Amino acid sequence: MDFPSKLIENAVGELSKLPGIGKKTALRLALHLLKAETDTTATLAEALAKMRFDIRYCDTCHNISDTAECSICANKLRDHSIICVVSDIRDVIAIENTGQYKGGYHVLGGVISPIEGIGPSDLQIDSLVERISAPDSEIKEVILAISPTMEGDTTAFYLSRKLRDFAEVHISSIARGIPMGGELEYADEITLGRSIVERQRQAK
Repeated sequence: MDFPSKLIENAVGELSKLPGIGKKTALRLALHLLKAETDTTATLAEALAKMRFDIRYCDTCHNISDTAECSICANKLRDHSIICVVSDIRDVIAIENTGQYKGGYHVLGGVISPIEGIGPSDLQIDSLVERISAPDSEIKEVILAISPTMEGDTTAFYLSRKLRDFAEVHISSIARGIPMGGELEYADEITLGRSIVERQRQAK
């Protein structure tokens, strides 16, 4: 693809690095921004920069946040005796969109994947154990809401074994309304919501 400007070429090159954005779409976006008001482009650039450099992760659950404690952990109206363990922040958003769950979360930051060199120590598993074992912990149930892929099932199995010594804490998993091999973020809200409501208790 030939470009009349090196600046356009550079912009297209950077935009096309985004997921799902090809060269043609990137060019369309770059030309749109070029035609837009200067303030529009500047506001977009500022928003992206602030998102990248100023965003934080919750000290408790590792969800994205603007402060040390995310809005979910800070919400006293939620049931913090239930923790929903997910692999990714996108899963938190997907579950929240169902409107069916009012507990807390714990974001692992991925799943166990030996092929990709990701082991238990690379995930937020130790901090989950610390939350449950803390003297002031009120956690009574842990829901394993991890995508039912091979890596997800491996992670869920590892967690269930890791947490089985906490006899007072019930370990459950979301009902298999999510198809095998599917990703939570792509599930429809009704199916995902039903999976949360009809979660199944894990054997210890």
